[in-house]
Amino acid sequence: MSRLSLAPRVRYLIARARRIDTGSVFERAKEASAQHHKAVPGIVIDMLWSAARHNVGFQDYIDYDFAMLTRAERATFMTHPVSNELSQKYDHPDFRWMFQDKVEFDKIFSTHLHRDWIIVEEGNAEAVREFTQRLGTIVTKEPVGQAGTGVHRYHAADVEDWEEFHRGLLTRGELLIEEVIRQHEDLAAVCPGTVNTTRITAFFDGEKAHILAMAQKFGRGEVSDQMTFGGFYTMLDENGHAVSAGYDSHGHVYETHPDSGFPIAEFQLPHMDKVRAFIDEVARVVPQIQYVGWDIVVSPDGPVLVEGNWGAGVYENKPSVTGIRTGHKPRYQQVIGF
Repeated sequence: MSRLSLAPRVRYLIARARRIDTGSVFERAKEASAQHHKAVPGIVIDMLWSAARHNVGFQDYIDYDFAMLTRAERATFMTHPVSNELSQKYDHPDFRWMFQDKVEFDKIFSTHLHRDWIIVEEGNAEAVREFTQRLGTIVTKEPVGQAGTGVHRYHAADVEDWEEFHRGLLTRGELLIEEVIRQHEDLAAVCPGTVNTTRITAFFDGEKAHILAMAQKFGRGEVSDQMTFGGFYTMLDENGHAVSAGYDSHGHVYETHPDSGFPIAEFQLPHMDKVRAFIDEVARVVPQIQYVGWDIVVSPDGPVLVEGNWGAGVYENKPSVTGIRTGHKPRYQQVIGF
């Protein structure tokens, strides 16, 4: 079993120390105190110790209910600092740009998108008009963005001046236009107004892609299902079934979807066999990027690719909601060996 290098961890801790927001730490500690009935000073000390000694992000501490867990239980949870170390070690720097730039990503993974797309360029206002009118509704993306930023939705019927529309896209940097993904009816039953993505964190060992964790995100009718747009998620088991109700990083729990009333714990991701095969397939396109958070959507015919995140991030179990007091780290360790 290999050990992760100390250098990335040291750099991460130094950077964190430089930008630490003590007010934010205390606010988070107050949240944990109110929920778990423990003194704020003790939680603050525990948060700082967990960060320095056990590589636990402050938000990780809150999201995974560390205030209610034992030391042994905490050790089973993946954290953002540990995930960052894995990304630094297993995602080759020379190939990361392929995942960072959404335009380049669409070019490289074009056969796995299963939807039409076009690049906004000088002089192609007519092509943009034809593309948009043919589809009716489009999604535009800025080449570089995260957490749903830089994603917009437009309807052809709302556009009066196509030259002005085209010029606006160029000015704002919305250079990628995509067809709206048609999602499976089981996903639409939960939230029809948003394309609900599945985050699948996987590791490619050179021979096979191993699924490490799966999270199902649900939107609230906006263009994105990210939390910045009011979205939330639930973890899925290895067969694609929801483990519990949904939750977000703001302390909200969703037994049912607020708009549709769908019971989140009853959700089953369709086409799981196709999903497993699809992840193994896309992982081979750029094998130098081994550790990826893949965002997919299951369509009526099977999975389609939305994007890949070389800095995979972490989606984890929330014990106070699920009743499960362990996380996914043992699975990561088993597959990756650290």
